[in-house]
Amino acid sequence: MTAPTPNMPFTCKKHPASGSGGVVVTNHPLGSAAGHEMLAAGGNAVDAGVAALLALTVVEPMMVGIAGGGVSHLRLADGRHVVFDCLSQASGSARPDMFQPVSDSLPEYMETVGRRNLVGPSSVAVPGNLAGWCAMHAQHGRLPFSDVISPAIRLAAGGFRVSNYLNGNILRNAEDLAADPEISRIFLPDGSPAPVGHHLTMPEYAQSLKLIRDEGAKALHGGALGRALVDRLNTGGDDAGSVTLADLAGYVPREREAIFSTYRGYEIAGPPPPASSGVHVAQMLNILEGYDLAAMEFDSAERLHLLMEVIRIGFEDRRAASGDPDFVDIPVGRFTSKDYARNCRARLRDVGGAAAVPPGYESNNTTHITVADRDGMILSATHTINGLFGARFMVPGTGIIPNNYMYNFDPHPGKALSVAPGKRVPTSMAPMIVLKEGKPAFALGLPGALRIFPSAMQAIVNLIDHGMTPQQAVEAPRVWTEGSHVEVEPCFAHHVEALQAKGHDVRVVPHIGGGMNAIAFGPNGEMTGAACWRADGTVSALGGGLAAEGVAFHI
Repeated sequence: MTAPTPNMPFTCKKHPASGSGGVVVTNHPLGSAAGHEMLAAGGNAVDAGVAALLALTVVEPMMVGIAGGGVSHLRLADGRHVVFDCLSQASGSARPDMFQPVSDSLPEYMETVGRRNLVGPSSVAVPGNLAGWCAMHAQHGRLPFSDVISPAIRLAAGGFRVSNYLNGNILRNAEDLAADPEISRIFLPDGSPAPVGHHLTMPEYAQSLKLIRDEGAKALHGGALGRALVDRLNTGGDDAGSVTLADLAGYVPREREAIFSTYRGYEIAGPPPPASSGVHVAQMLNILEGYDLAAMEFDSAERLHLLMEVIRIGFEDRRAASGDPDFVDIPVGRFTSKDYARNCRARLRDVGGAAAVPPGYESNNTTHITVADRDGMILSATHTINGLFGARFMVPGTGIIPNNYMYNFDPHPGKALSVAPGKRVPTSMAPMIVLKEGKPAFALGLPGALRIFPSAMQAIVNLIDHGMTPQQAVEAPRVWTEGSHVEVEPCFAHHVEALQAKGHDVRVVPHIGGGMNAIAFGPNGEMTGAACWRADGTVSALGGGLAAEGVAFHI
């Protein structure tokens, strides 16, 4: 284990890995191995990233799938940034009143009669993951797509061993999974959750992946897999889904421009709306720039209080104006300006206190990858099927688990986040890339719903202000608030009384957000990857390489 540096109340539980040939960091060892395989075969970061994501749809099936959504932030070798918005969206026939809310107040504000927005066909939105991954690979990949998808096919057909992490998530959702014979056949063999070490195979999903290998995204977005999905959605009776084959065929992943800001001489690049991170990580860092964090002790109630107040302001402004930019006008320039940050500092309180927070929801169940190659291409990508096991059923004959993204919309008509045809809801996903003098310094991201972008911000502060190593930065304890209460991880529990004295309603929680992973870039082409204890995160780094030109052996 890595020894803690002074005034850091934690010891790293994992080790980093470094290499000059490329680095892949994902939240499953076999996902990282799939990406590594592409780098070793001469592929670039997009080849490795898409291979890793496709492999994760097999080995992290509760978190991500081809019928989900997400955000990929790509920095090309020439320095250009492009964000692939692959988020799921409401169908063309979706209506604001398509669900019947059970309450107009918390804690049941987002719940609907029959859980129709959470489980089953009516909870499914138009997916975007596969379309986005295929588009990104077609434009920027180096290897044939058949090579990139091959590790996922191999894992689905040949199987893999169930981890503690997967077993625990099956156990948590066993009742819902048992209601669908297709998904329970895979994850509840003999009627019980697949035990740790169980050899799990997904032969029907392997066949679906082979069809995608041959036909690309069209297999799902208008082809046989799409027809199978729509047919299954139409078997729901009163709970039938609204997604049609035309919705699938018409889905277009959006290419958006990254948002850039500065912090203490670094350039911070993040995704734009509907993602909140590019705007509000910039805003929070701009506020913090007025304080000498390096002079503050990392393990101090003073610093934690400041972070909590800054995060609260970020959420206040996010609630005031966030959403799909096709439906909502978002003042990006104002929120990310240094002048606005100076005004925000006047909103910081010496004494905190709970505030009324409007209801909302984002799923904690997501995955993130960070990948870089030897040529300077970087991919930071966060993708999901929303809830654990998505809509908690499997499309017969395909092995596909659809998303339950409709749960993220406000089920009440007339609200900012109400359902509307073609609408995408805001997301906290934060695939971030940090530059120094125009060159990559760090790339990072994590799962964890509303806790994602404040956690990403804290990691950036750890790296820049507190001089942490990448491993320390991703494993360091975190804090979070949305305004109603504050959360701290156990390493900060000794500050509870001091924070309560500052007016905070403090809750100590096992972890804030999910498994962060990151890559740091050195001056001579070396890269160091790190993954934290909050998930099965694993680093795979490529060193060495091919023989020097002209080298040969003669007998």
